[in-house]
Amino acid sequence: MATILQIETATQACSVAISRNGETIALKEELASNIHAGSLTLFIETAMETAGLHFNDLDAVAVSKGPGSYTGLRIGVSTAKGLCFALDKPLIAIDTLQTMAAGFLLEQAGYKGLICTMIDARRMEVFTAVFDADLNYLVPTVAKIIDEQSFARELTLEKVTFIGDGAMKCAAVLQQDNATFSGRNFNSATNMSRLANEAYLKGQFENVAYFEPFYLKDFVLTTPKKKV
Repeated sequence: MATILQIETATQACSVAISRNGETIALKEELASNIHAGSLTLFIETAMETAGLHFNDLDAVAVSKGPGSYTGLRIGVSTAKGLCFALDKPLIAIDTLQTMAAGFLLEQAGYKGLICTMIDARRMEVFTAVFDADLNYLVPTVAKIIDEQSFARELTLEKVTFIGDGAMKCAAVLQQDNATFSGRNFNSATNMSRLANEAYLKGQFENVAYFEPFYLKDFVLTTPKKKV
């Protein structure tokens, strides 16, 4: 029976959950901009207290590996690695987009279509992947500029539900009978519980020293324009 601390900071959600045997037993989260650095460790402490656990009771630490916010991912992964190093516990990395799809399926029992997860990446670009109802990848994770032909093959074959903070901005472009849209992000650490437990049972652990987030795109540093 695995007890796993789970961290999700890939988007605006700062979310911490603790699972036991694939079921969430504690959750602390908030959706707000730029709170990860100041709130993550406090959320971890709160979740541990809620679960009535000490850090040595953990079997592993799981973290959302991306894609997503460069800063958010750095904070989440650095915190997870620090805990794993200090506690001598294994590190589990979970795909952010797969976590979102898992959350959607938890609320949509019996759903038989495809799930296209989308994280906003500015303008008409999104970080996206397509999954079937068993969470198998049908279209691998990619940074994609959305136009009228995007996902044409998938939309021809069956129903596709687009979810995440990048989905609604694409609704006007992807006007197909088989397309439905939800602005729900599903970026919650509780949605990692089943995936993290499966990874633990399979021994799918990362190298704590060398693991890096899956940024998908290089970070671009911009400087504010000088005032005239």
